[in-house]
Amino acid sequence: MNNLQQFKLHDINMGHALREAEKAFAIGEIPVGAVVVLEGRIIGRGHNQVELLKDPTAHAEMIALTAACATLGEKFLDGCTLYVTLEPCPMCAGASVWTRIKRIVYGAADPKAGACGSLFNIGSNNKLNHRAEIIQGIREAECEDILKRFFRDKRDSC
Repeated sequence: MNNLQQFKLHDINMGHALREAEKAFAIGEIPVGAVVVLEGRIIGRGHNQVELLKDPTAHAEMIALTAACATLGEKFLDGCTLYVTLEPCPMCAGASVWTRIKRIVYGAADPKAGACGSLFNIGSNNKLNHRAEIIQGIREAECEDILKRFFRDKRDSC
């Protein structure tokens, strides 16, 4: 697959993650969405549900990774790519490493909690037993925009 084809694939799959983020937005959750893809097929999807479930671990990535493992009937996601609208936090980056995900593709950087290059680099740390390829900035403006809209609406409603 050439670079243009790869970029188009990342663009399409980030679109699926953005649709998941819109679901989170619609229920008053921080709008982060994620999908796990294997060989062109979505095998797990998720959006933030922290408030809904009263569960601080119910991040989009965690839900998508869990769903993907259930789909495959495996605890490892070798060969899979995680697409997420916001750079994973330490918990989600760590879970991605534990699943042996091949690649993490994210849209917007998270300078306050990002663990795939912004604040920490858990996703591709050479000291860990597994490293994922990290690709950043796919549909970045759209991923940033949904977060800005959410927090603007929150401020305006106070």
